[in-house]
Amino acid sequence: MSLDEPSFKPAPVEITEDEAALYDRQIRLWGLEAQQRMRNATILVVNLRGVATETIKNIVLAGIGKLIIWDCEDVAAEDLGVGFFFRDEDIGKKRVDAAKSRIESLNPLVTVETITSSSVLEPKEFEALVQIVDLVCITDSRRDFLIRANEACRRSRKPMYAGGTYGLLGYIFCDLVEHEYITSDRSGGKEGGGGGKDVKVTVTYSTLREALEHRWSSISRRQTKSLNPAAVFIILALWEFQDIYQGHLPDDPKYSDELETIANTLIAKAEVNKEVFPAIPRGLVETTITTAIHEFSPVCAVVGGMLAQDI
Repeated sequence: MSLDEPSFKPAPVEITEDEAALYDRQIRLWGLEAQQRMRNATILVVNLRGVATETIKNIVLAGIGKLIIWDCEDVAAEDLGVGFFFRDEDIGKKRVDAAKSRIESLNPLVTVETITSSSVLEPKEFEALVQIVDLVCITDSRRDFLIRANEACRRSRKPMYAGGTYGLLGYIFCDLVEHEYITSDRSGGKEGGGGGKDVKVTVTYSTLREALEHRWSSISRRQTKSLNPAAVFIILALWEFQDIYQGHLPDDPKYSDELETIANTLIAKAEVNKEVFPAIPRGLVETTITTAIHEFSPVCAVVGGMLAQDI
């Protein structure tokens, strides 16, 4: 794919009778209009690892119009455990080159384009790429790139999702800029009863930078407990660790004290209620160091499935 091509959107494509038959069950679930929007959607996925593999499978089967995948890495032996688009003979090939035909075979109606040039993630080129897609999904990336990509998506008012796993842990972040949905207005009805009329509600999302700067002191004790701060802050600590060590993850028990200190510093900075959550559990730190560098198929399937469903 060349970014020198004109950045314009083609005329909308109408769903044919054959496509309507193929997507019949989906159309019955969410309607023809929604399926039509999906048919004309172009989605960019950055990094082709375990979570992206699961996400791509689901959105391609659902019937998006075009999928653009960026990844510049070669297939490695460890990719075979979670990357079901790869085979033994693909080791050493570019990930996107090895996976392209197998992704296309899932749904021949979806156009699949691949990019391997590392320069595409440079600010100007990435901004140009964002402008010609409808939605951006970035997986298994470092915090600084996620923040920069989110700001680029904001400037073009394009929704962005981010997701990834660290061993047994997984995360999803979404910034839909502004999102409208229909809900039932119960303000004038009886408590617990139905019968409210439908109203349109608009939700304004926070950027990733704003989310990371959020202060938990505004959250009640009950909400703090239900949000599971331990999982949140150990992932944020891993992001901080990667920044310190130029992308590397802790893979040795000698890093336990450092990772624990990073997590507790972030907890204090975020003003988390000390009575509810005084510190990161030491056991979680040790488990994370043991597993964070690995990808597990069940975890990738859950995170990738949820990510695709929301997209």
